[in-house]
This record gives sequence, C-alpha cells and structure tokens, in this order.
Amino acid sequence: MSLYLPEGFIIKSEENVKALSDMEHFKEAYQKGKALEARATSCDKNHNLHIDFGFIKGIIPRSECAIGIDEGTTRDIAIIAKVNKPVKFIITDIKEIDGNLTAILSRKVLQNRFLQLKLPDFAIGDIISASVTHLESFGVFCDIGCGINALLPIDNISVSRIPHPNVRFAVGDEIKVIVKNIDEDNRVTLSHKELLGSWEENAENFSIGETVSGIIRSVENYGIFIELAPNLAGLAEYTSNVEAGQHASVYIKSIIPEKMKFKLIIVESFNADYPIEKPRYYYDKTHIDYFRYSPECSERIIETFFNN
Repeated sequence: MSLYLPEGFIIKSEENVKALSDMEHFKEAYQKGKALEARATSCDKNHNLHIDFGFIKGIIPRSECAIGIDEGTTRDIAIIAKVNKPVKFIITDIKEIDGNLTAILSRKVLQNRFLQLKLPDFAIGDIISASVTHLESFGVFCDIGCGINALLPIDNISVSRIPHPNVRFAVGDEIKVIVKNIDEDNRVTLSHKELLGSWEENAENFSIGETVSGIIRSVENYGIFIELAPNLAGLAEYTSNVEAGQHASVYIKSIIPEKMKFKLIIVESFNADYPIEKPRYYYDKTHIDYFRYSPECSERIIETFFNN
C-alpha cells in the first residue's frame, strides 16, 4: 500500500479495510505507523475532523488536518470541505478523552512526508495518478498525494476548448496527469491534454460520410465549432438556433489532415444532460518528454516539450 497515493485511492483496499475492521488490527496499524484512509464524518466548531470507526472514535485535531493551517496559508474551509470524503492519516496516539477511548490522528504528518520524500522524485514529464478535489473556472485542483493539491489549468485539460472544467471532470474523479512544472515553493502545475491523443490518433476513429455525435463548443459568425472528442473538433457552417453546450448529430463532409480540419454539417442540435465520459488515454507509459499533436503533413506544428 503506497503512503503517497491521492486520498480515496486506498479506502477500499483489502489492507485498509482489514486495518479498520476491529481494535486488534487497528492497534497493529498504529504500532507499524501505517497510512490509513477513512471517511471524515464531521467537523466540530473548533474545526477538528472526526471519524467514527465503529469500535473507536477518531479525531484529527485542527492543526493536524493540513499543512499551513497553523501558519494561516491554508484556510479552514479546506478542513470543512473534507467532511464526508476520504482522508488519509496515521494514528499518533490512542488515549482516553472525556472517558472515551479515542484515536488521535494526523493528516499533516503524511503531507509533510510527501513533500519531503516523494515530491523530490517527481520530474517534469512524469505521468502520475491524481484525484479531482475541486473545480474553478480557471482550472482543476487535483490531489497528487496525501491531499497535496496541484493545479491543472483549463487550457491544459484538452485541445478542444471548454467553457468550464466541469464539462470534463467531477469532484472525486481519478485521472492521469503530467507534471508540467514545479516551482521553488513546491507548487505543481499539471497537464492532461497530451494523454488524450494526437490529431491523427483521434481522427482515425472517424470516416467521411459518417454521421456522429458531437458537442457544440462555440458559435461564431464564420461557423460552429463542434467537439467530436476532447482532442478533436470540427467546423460546421453557421446556422441559426444553435447554442454552445448543445449536443448534436453531425455529418462528416470531409477530413483534411494537412490542415487538421473536419468539415461538418449539423443534422440536428438539441439539449441533453448526458453523463461526463471518462477520459480515453492514448499514452500508457509513466513519462513523456515530447508530444506532437499535429500530423507530419500539417502546415501548422502543435507540440509540447516536457524536458526543457
């Protein structure tokens, strides 16, 4: 069981479930200093997190909930937001409080270990697992280990432009991301679009003459941009009564690799509330130095370097 996986990744694992099954296994995990996960059940008025294990109560004191709480660099809302979500911790003590046997837990200890022992191993271009923690208009905050967040900017999510990250992800999603930058304050910036395939890899899934599904992303005077896949969009002629965000059935009129163009005809557009599809990853290695989106025959070069 990894100490450094994002929160939520081990909560259902056999080892974690066993450690939280009874007092005997719980004490064994305490003695061995194991990292465990459980759902935070409440946050009291003093902003201590509480966990009910059934056979014993647990508490994560406010100062042990996250790095930066004592210094004021992390706001208390970050503690409150963990209620009803998995939290990773180690047991630091088991003692009586107000006549009840209580487990004292720390999340911050694991976060410090992550920053000191795991983050220095990260290299630009490394592909890692992450969990979506919250969404903002400018990007996605992802847990990259033990509740340590990194930013995935909206422009790095996919090649197809989107109005908000919530059209791609939901809180709790487990995704793959690329380490794009680590600054001197250990703030990590991520990328994602390079894992979603090149223009050619996406284009291979479509043929001229097909009618396929799409999402209208932008309505301009000169045409309508329709997303066929997160890393592939086409252009249809302008038509009225069409709005961004609508789903559509579209006819593929032509495919022009040298210009990276799909010419489309909208058959019908409509409103629908379909579930968000999980990302399809075209790259399955653990590191990437270079990614070229555009075909070799393209007049325009779109590429990403991760080794600079």
